[in-house]
Amino acid sequence: MTRGADVVMQTLAAHGVKNIFALSGNQIMPLFDASLDAGIRLFHTRHEAAAVYMAEGYAQLSRGLGVALVTAGAGLGNALGPLLTARASDTPVLLLSGDSPVGKDGQGAFQEMDQVALTQSLTKWSVRVTRAADLSDVIDKAVRVALRGRPGPVHVSLPADVLMVAAEMAAVAPINPVEPTNTSALRDWLDGAQRPMVVFGPSLNSTRQPGLAARLEQATGAPVVVMESPRGLNDPSLGAVAQVFAEADRVLLLGKPLDFTLQFGAAAPKAGWAVVNADPEELSRARRNCAERLTRSLEADPVDVARGLAFGSADDRESDWLERVRSACDLRSYHELEKNINSSYLCNEVHDLIEAAPNAVLVCDGGEFGQWAQASVSAPRRIINGVSGAIGGSLCYAMAARAAHPEATVIALMGDGTAGFHLAEFETAMRENLPFVAVIGNDLRWNAEHQIQLREFGSDRLHGCDLSGARYDEVVTALGGFGAYVTNPDDVQDALREAIASGKPACVNVLIEGLPAPKVT
Repeated sequence: MTRGADVVMQTLAAHGVKNIFALSGNQIMPLFDASLDAGIRLFHTRHEAAAVYMAEGYAQLSRGLGVALVTAGAGLGNALGPLLTARASDTPVLLLSGDSPVGKDGQGAFQEMDQVALTQSLTKWSVRVTRAADLSDVIDKAVRVALRGRPGPVHVSLPADVLMVAAEMAAVAPINPVEPTNTSALRDWLDGAQRPMVVFGPSLNSTRQPGLAARLEQATGAPVVVMESPRGLNDPSLGAVAQVFAEADRVLLLGKPLDFTLQFGAAAPKAGWAVVNADPEELSRARRNCAERLTRSLEADPVDVARGLAFGSADDRESDWLERVRSACDLRSYHELEKNINSSYLCNEVHDLIEAAPNAVLVCDGGEFGQWAQASVSAPRRIINGVSGAIGGSLCYAMAARAAHPEATVIALMGDGTAGFHLAEFETAMRENLPFVAVIGNDLRWNAEHQIQLREFGSDRLHGCDLSGARYDEVVTALGGFGAYVTNPDDVQDALREAIASGKPACVNVLIEGLPAPKVT
């Protein structure tokens, strides 16, 4: 008999799904069983949030779909936070959850609850399947919804009895490419500017769309910046871009919401704005924020539009504008050169290592140390904590990077506060053979909040944000990985090299002087 659970897994396999990130539970064990015959590997985590973070990271690095599988009730509850992150980063994630039996609805079955109500505000689509006959079509639709239009998370709730009854697999048609959008009017609009700016949203970053920004710059002569941080124009990785952005006379947003990160349009107060987004709600928001200055509004796939604009050659415009914007973005006058281990020094040491590492993937978490990492360290492929501002997912992203690219050298930078969210996932990394190097900038505190207290309330009001000198490296060693504790600047490079050479999940715990997030002066 082909069970509902088999149909779920076979439909996913027909869409090319090879890996699922999961945490087991009562209602979903039929799906664990069905994954064997479907040829899908399950990466089994220690917390449901880790499974969703891994699915998000995997989707970004594989440039496809990430799938997470959790049980019902508290299992789904634990998975909610990362859905917010995936939604903000425009990442296609399919979250499958167990559910109480349809046949016991209203009777108080184990973990009976309205699971769709929990997830619908965080997803593009959330649905509970109540008939086995609908499983194949629902899973097929869920994959398409996650990937098409504005990418994002989708949730399918799967009752235990529906997974166990007989069901049939429906034919799965390929997902056809989007019809190309005519970009001639938008190109003419850009060509009419003297100081244009193009802003990419997170789904068009260099990891997910490599080389696209450079091609568009070359074709249009318009500088392109990628905004995927809640700090917006104050994102340290964008240098001093805020200082020139205000001079722009036309701003084109491709997959980038016109929201607080752009001061609701006030960031370029004299500019005309154009917005391309597959989400009509974002177009409505742009109209509310910019009113008459919104001169173009196009509901379309921003990746498709960017590719369309990236053909041809640039017309003449203010000759130094592109160079001025590039120079502003590259400005890093905040780097400190003295040889003591602070946030800046440690990040510079990691950057030197990554430049020499083969096939590098960089993961940067948030917080004050995370801002130094995002501004000071670069790699051909990068994942950051994203527009939502949530912290704690970097260990999971690092594991996902190895799942997506088994030969990659994966370096994840995080503060000691951040490291505590998912430290137990080092056991997952060992068990699933997903080696990476976590570099902890350890300043013995929640430094972002410490800096807020210091700045807004004064040095005599510091409290509640201290952390201990816990030896996170020794925890990782006890779990079977590699651990190193560094207190001397001369030992940083050796510790990093030993961690990579170990071939194990590794933690390099570096005692640092925590600095405020970098600012260009």
